[in-house]
Amino acid sequence: MYKLGIDVGGTNTDAVIINERREVVAEVKYPTTDDVYDGIIHAIREVLKNSGIQRSEITQAMLGTTQCTNAIVERRHLAKVGLIRIGAPATTGIPPMVDWPEDIQAVVEDSLVIRGGFEFDGKELAQLDLDAARSFFERIKGRVQSVAISCVFSTIRSDHELAVAQLCREIMGEHVHISISSEIGSMGLIERENATILNAALYQVAERFTEGFAKSLADEGISHAKIYLSQNDGTLMTMEHARRYPILTIACGPTNSIRGASYLTHVKNAIVIDVGGTTTDFGVIQNAFPRESSAAAVIGGVRTNFRMPDIISIGLGGGSIVRRQPDGRVTVGPDSVGYKITSEALVFGGQTVTATDIAVKLGMANLGDPSLAAGIDDDFAVQAMDAIREMVEECLDALKLSNEDVDVILVGGGSIVLPKELAGTSHVYTPDHSGCANAIGAVISKVSGNYEQLVDYNQIPREQALAQAKQEAARLAAAAGAIPETVEIIEAEDVPLAYCVGNTCRVRIKAAGDLA
Repeated sequence: MYKLGIDVGGTNTDAVIINERREVVAEVKYPTTDDVYDGIIHAIREVLKNSGIQRSEITQAMLGTTQCTNAIVERRHLAKVGLIRIGAPATTGIPPMVDWPEDIQAVVEDSLVIRGGFEFDGKELAQLDLDAARSFFERIKGRVQSVAISCVFSTIRSDHELAVAQLCREIMGEHVHISISSEIGSMGLIERENATILNAALYQVAERFTEGFAKSLADEGISHAKIYLSQNDGTLMTMEHARRYPILTIACGPTNSIRGASYLTHVKNAIVIDVGGTTTDFGVIQNAFPRESSAAAVIGGVRTNFRMPDIISIGLGGGSIVRRQPDGRVTVGPDSVGYKITSEALVFGGQTVTATDIAVKLGMANLGDPSLAAGIDDDFAVQAMDAIREMVEECLDALKLSNEDVDVILVGGGSIVLPKELAGTSHVYTPDHSGCANAIGAVISKVSGNYEQLVDYNQIPREQALAQAKQEAARLAAAAGAIPETVEIIEAEDVPLAYCVGNTCRVRIKAAGDLA
């Protein structure tokens, strides 16, 4: 039995095959093409050729993709959405999308705020106005195929959201895509509503990349493999789950690299630096999984609060353009030659000085024709490397929780441009197969279950509430496809909420297990 992992980045599409013992059998990097699936197919062909195995021996295939992120940032391929908020009269003072950039507000075709919703203690704010909801769905029927439903304090009680979703299905039909905010975001109506709208707008993108990946595999004769998609907590989901919650694929690339870095080094707590051709992502491993961000995530100018890894990204990569500014400073990036590095960098016969050329000049790497970089001025090269070092060390400081030195793992095809000695580090790892750590992270990922609820410890003792929450998280992981015996709790926290009555805490549990 073999597993195939694919990770589509902005510069390269990486593919890797591992065997039953989780050993890397073959790995390739192929330039990401304008037609993403052309790059995927070529990567699959190359990795199969290098491995020497038969296509029928591939039993599982995993894909990590940036297409949802790109669709939001580029404002392309987003579906029109009908939005209904349950929360009048309490929430009418802040209209939907109040802080959205103008060029993406048009994604919502029509919206309405109706009576209903709940107080922070679960008491009904107002009676649900189903008549208004019915009129709204009849109005947008035929105009949109995707609906976003949000409700004030629906993370405490989702009754009204579920009732409106059922009514939407009855009126608009079985094929309408419905996004419910209590299933996507956390506390905070506006940010949760924003995430729900984006999730609804991405349903066509999700259908395209799930069906396209399945077709790519079938076209290459891999017809018996179970297909999974990477999500941004470092675990996997089925194609059906990805179509329902496409927003959870956002930032799955960096999380795949984090998981891959941990697997390759057997280090469970460290900072991972993933250097690509255009950008460098910094993330934190905690107990072998990405550390989740506690801050609101801004995606394409839209503020959201669904789960996101704690990631810092900067414009530094192997293809970053190096130049001397009028004031004499040497700068690196943020612009890059990207996937054209093999034709535009000096060492490959091009005319552009890149970070890769600097690394070759300083003897840190041996790529292309090193003699073509010999003409770079020594002082220029040193200043460029100093600039790279400063950029990296500033990001390390931003992610550290104390002044103690930390372990660092360098991965990614562009990691050759980074110095191995960095201030504030105790050990810098550069593992084998690091260039395809993202694809490895995708292929070795586990399946997770996440449970979140507000609990009043005056009504349910803390130990009992946590035990029940852990059981539910484990059940959700098994339901998602994990082998029950392998499921373990990887995150558990309960945070007191001062504004709630009694001794109310927000309980969050994550369980994960090996893929069945």
